Amino acid sequence: MSSADDDEKRPLINKNKPLQDYYASLESRIGYRLVLGGTRHFGFYAQGSYWPFPVSRALRAMEDHLITTLALEKGSKVLDAGCGVGHVAIHLAKNGYRVHGIDVVEHHLVKARRNIKAEGLEGKVTVTMGDYHHLEVFADESFDGAYTMETFVHATDPKAAAAEFFRVLRPGGSLAMYEYDHVDYSTQKTEVSTSWTTINQQAAMPAYNQFQQGVLEGILEEVGFQDVVVRDISENVLPMLRMFYLLAFIPYFIFVLFGLKSYFPNTVAGYEGYVYRNAARYIAVSAKKPLGSGEIKLGEEKKTR
Repeated sequence: MSSADDDEKRPLINKNKPLQDYYASLESRIGYRLVLGGTRHFGFYAQGSYWPFPVSRALRAMEDHLITTLALEKGSKVLDAGCGVGHVAIHLAKNGYRVHGIDVVEHHLVKARRNIKAEGLEGKVTVTMGDYHHLEVFADESFDGAYTMETFVHATDPKAAAAEFFRVLRPGGSLAMYEYDHVDYSTQKTEVSTSWTTINQQAAMPAYNQFQQGVLEGILEEVGFQDVVVRDISENVLPMLRMFYLLAFIPYFIFVLFGLKSYFPNTVAGYEGYVYRNAARYIAVSAKKPLGSGEIKLGEEKKTR
């Protein structure tokens, strides 16, 4: 095979240095491990809950919520767009799905492969280096479902990424996105908008700056998705958000005192994200790729010549 053929098959990766730096930081590596066991998403709690523990149960509950939102039959092939260390993909595989995860962070993939092997799920979960802006390595209509779990906020071109999700989904396919959006910052005090835009910059979340309420669903509809539904589940993540606030409280003021806030974006987000929580929402978004005349239907294998 020629080097040109190799280049054709090699996935394109957006060299997103701020994102790489964020996940390479000791704060991210140690913090995610100690607080969430390596998982990189919020937990889901019943309305009115206060106590955040056990954290692992809440994390799995959020992943169960994702399964409900996808609403796919067991055996469906699903794309995890930003798989991290593989915990979400593993949970879906245990519930009967075939999952292909992609991530742009190498040390995430190393840990994901180790976790998949430890669970004996090598035949149900695969992970590869990949960027959801560039899914050219996947054929059109090759997945029954796709999801993001707090990863789409890192997109540098959310419309292009959404168009790629649309392309790789089969007609009738399901998209689920667990992300954040925000109110119109012009209606807020200056310190609120300054806080959130600074957090977004330091935590490499450029898309979140764009995601004023209504923007994300508008992007999905623009690229062709139908039946776009946005559910505000902010109250269901509040116990964990409050836990982050309490953990960050003392370190935050130490970092402020010594001018170190920019080096600890997770601590800042833990404290200020709770203080200014009314300007943000945690949302579960579902959407469908419409069925079309003569197209391959959900669950059917695409035939190649």
